[in-house]
Amino acid sequence: MSVSCCDSVCSAQTSVSPRYRKALWIALIINAAMFAVEIVGGLQSGSVSLLADAVDFAGDAANYGITLTVLSMGLAWRSRAAMVKGLSMAAFGLFVLGKAGWAAINGIPPEPMTMGAIAVLALFANGGVALMLYTFRDGDANMRSVWLCSRNDAIGNVAVMLAAAGVFGTGSNWPDLLVAAIMAWLALSSGVAVIRHANQELMQHAKSPPSTSIDQPLA
Repeated sequence: MSVSCCDSVCSAQTSVSPRYRKALWIALIINAAMFAVEIVGGLQSGSVSLLADAVDFAGDAANYGITLTVLSMGLAWRSRAAMVKGLSMAAFGLFVLGKAGWAAINGIPPEPMTMGAIAVLALFANGGVALMLYTFRDGDANMRSVWLCSRNDAIGNVAVMLAAAGVFGTGSNWPDLLVAAIMAWLALSSGVAVIRHANQELMQHAKSPPSTSIDQPLA
């Protein structure tokens, strides 16, 4: 979950075509479903990196939802939505970091087979979404950033698969914790960056004269 993905999606000023809107709905459903799968799988297997990846799926689902809901609204409304999303991302990042710390203290390795199987499923899900959005990769900043999010998430799934292989080969939970910590830190830092960006836009809106208000809806 990168900063560029969230910033561009939440601040883009273009409308979406019916085909693109349909693709976003499909992507939202897939990401929401995989969030549920990885939450259950992460808790059952004891994998913190799966929980971190579930956070990523949740963030992407919210990302698509925000795009669909407020893309045609004024910048101030998109900034407010981005603020909520940034706070959620940061909160989830803190949760995963806390979970990783607890797992490090207890020293219980996750179950690598379940962890790896769900990581493969997640890779197929993100890969499918990336292929579906590939057609729109050369559109505006919003379209390109959404596709890049899905592509980068597929790379993150490969990291979870490598963590599962590391746990299986070493019998240690450290490969899982390392990947989880990296993903959680990315979520936390991205959330903070989105909050700052949204706050700057809201301050700009507050200072704008009524005749040039950035809160006007898009054509």
